[in-house]
Amino acid sequence: MLVSKAALHLYIPHRPPFVMIDNLVSISPERFESDFFVNEENILVENGFFQESGLIENIAQTCAASFGFLDSEGGGPPKIGYIGAVSKLEVFELPAVNSVIRTVVTPMHQLGNIYLVKGESFLEGRILLGCEMKIVVTQ
Repeated sequence: MLVSKAALHLYIPHRPPFVMIDNLVSISPERFESDFFVNEENILVENGFFQESGLIENIAQTCAASFGFLDSEGGGPPKIGYIGAVSKLEVFELPAVNSVIRTVVTPMHQLGNIYLVKGESFLEGRILLGCEMKIVVTQ
């Protein structure tokens, strides 16, 4: 684990109850990976399952925390990012409470302060959700 839940506040503006990642497992400029335990008190759990909106937010927060970590490693402050668009969304399965999901984000292109990333969430090797996101990062 590279960044634990206790240190995530250094890299993302989100605060409980809206933190949707637990740990940054690995970060490189080419690939970000996080994990997240879905508990039954989570505000995006419905009928015992973490919803699509939670999986999308998990991907966005994985991206934000990883970009923030890379910024701080480069000597600068973490920048704030916003979801500009979500496309190519495919939902295969929703994780039940008490599941640990693993999320992988791959930055694909950058144009100025806009990044196109591919995000995928997994449970025990099965893909839960995949999408592309445009992330707008403040300068």
